[in-house]
Parts: sequence; structure tokens; C-alpha cells
Amino acid sequence: MGLEQKIKEANTTEVGIRFVNTRNRTIAEFAKDDALSMTQELEILRGDLVSILYEEVKEGTEFHFGDSIEALTQNDEGALVKFKSGLESNFDLVIIAEGIGSKTRQLVFGNEVQFRYLGIYTAYFTAPKAATDSEWARWCNATDGIVFLIRPDNHGTTKACVNFRVPERGYEKIPIQEQKQLLIDKIKHVAWEAPRLIEAIRQSDDFYMERLSQVKATHWHHGRVAMIGDASYCVTPIGGVGTDLAITGAYVIAGELSKNHDYQQAFKAYENQLRPYVTKVQKLPPGVPRLVYPKSKTGVAILNFFFSLARSKPVKFVLKMLGKNKKQPKQQLQLPDYW
Repeated sequence: MGLEQKIKEANTTEVGIRFVNTRNRTIAEFAKDDALSMTQELEILRGDLVSILYEEVKEGTEFHFGDSIEALTQNDEGALVKFKSGLESNFDLVIIAEGIGSKTRQLVFGNEVQFRYLGIYTAYFTAPKAATDSEWARWCNATDGIVFLIRPDNHGTTKACVNFRVPERGYEKIPIQEQKQLLIDKIKHVAWEAPRLIEAIRQSDDFYMERLSQVKATHWHHGRVAMIGDASYCVTPIGGVGTDLAITGAYVIAGELSKNHDYQQAFKAYENQLRPYVTKVQKLPPGVPRLVYPKSKTGVAILNFFFSLARSKPVKFVLKMLGKNKKQPKQQLQLPDYW
């Protein structure tokens, strides 16, 4: 689509990640070209990526913002969609790209889709930039299964993420103000930068909380309706590649529809291509995420020790040898060239 340069220009400026303790002392750091770094070659905020894509297609596409699907019925002629706003229209095809909490998916697939809860709730929000912030991301483990992740952006602010271990409680369904207070109560006992983040949580207008659950869908399509992205195969940030799969899914389903006159064959080809790869990336290493979210002081100390060990010269040398091709990783999914 000719968008690579625009995406590069919108990079978040992140140069790598530092693992710090609650006294803000760096335990280990890994630049983005390091085998253990979470920072990828291209780091872009979701909102910036969406804006780039929107600007590219807005002239030839009809958008309805602030609306949602209330009902959907299918027949031989198409899919009749009723919107919350009262709008009603018939479409040839419907592609669900609503994310893990998709309501349209429920209308079409019912309870067929299963969720694998990973034992973690996550909250995202924007915070004012502080003197301790830099172009390095910072990861800090605290007791009670809490993990802080602070990352730079390219807008003069800081992106914050707080994860915590807890049984599934339905926190994602309660009002945002209650979610905020719940998180504040959870982290207020932690030293580090909790006071600053608590104030940012109170003031945030983009606060978002969700459970980390993988989506397991028996089918990705039904009649004239198909699903892509997190709605059909959420991996969660723990597994990574969520954005990769969302873009890849859109590319493959569009490509198959362009070359198949029969939409059902196109949907089948899309699923056959992607499902083996999705199944592979949804498999997490044993003990993850529990081992990375220790609840006791001893557990946090042990984890920090291993972070420290990983940065030692002998270990880094071995990891460098093992991960020396990070910038040119082995291709795990061969995408067809449709155009």
C-alpha cells in the first residue's frame, strides 16, 4: 500500500527495554537489536497506525462512527444488518473485526467461541512524561503479581500499562471509574512510581482495562460473515503478534475474495492458510505467564536475579549467537502475492 515510510516516521522512538526494581535501579537492559528485547524494529501506537490506514482509504470508503450492530440476519441475497442508530442495510458480506469482546460475533456464532483466560488483567492509559522517562521502555515487577510497563511515545507523553494476576472477576464489565479505583487500590502500596501513575489513572481519558484471554473459535466464518483479528484468534500481548495477525488476516481475506468468485471458498482458503500459524503462536511456554508475575518478595527477587543473569557477558554472548538474525527472522508464514 506504500505506507511503510509513513509508519517508520510515526515510530514511538523506543530504543529498547530496561528491567528495573522498585527502587528504579536497572537490573538489565536490552536494546531493540538484542535477542531478548521486547522492542521490535517497527514500534507504532495503535492510534497512529489506524490514522494512517484511515487517511489512505477514507475517500473511497463509507464510515459510520459511534454506531454498532444490533441485529444480523442472513439469506441467499445478503446479510441484513440493523444498527443501534436505527440504520438498516443489506450487505453482500460482513467482516467482524471488533476485537476480543465482539458483540457481533455473539450474534452470529453464539457461544461457540471459547476463551482461555491467562490469569492476568491489564490496564492501559496515557501519563504525562516525567523526568525518569526516556527512549527506553521500563519493566518493573512488584509483589502481588503486579507488573508495570512504561513506554515512550512520539507525542510527548508516556504510555503506561499495569498488569496484575487475579482470578477472572469480570472487571472488564464494570464502569470505568470503578475500574480506575480498583487499579489504584491494587497498586497504591507499591513504591516505585505508583503515586505518579495513580494520578495519571485519575486524569486519564483513554483508560482501558481488559482480561488477557485467548480466543478459541471453532470456525472463523459462517455464511456471509467472517471474523479476523482478535475477534477470531486473539493471542494476547503475552504471546505477541496481535497486530501482525490482524493485518495479515485482513490481507489474506481480501486477497482470497479478490481471486475467488465464491465467497465461501474464499473464506475457507483464508482460514486454511492462517489457522495452523495461529494454533502455533497461541501455545505459550510452560509456566507463562505465572512465572513472570510472582506474588511474593522472594519470587520477585528470583525473577530479577534471572533478568540480571541474562545480561551477563557469557549469557549475552550465547543469546547473541542464538538470536543474531533477529532483524531477519525466519519466515514462519508464507503469504501469497495476490496483486
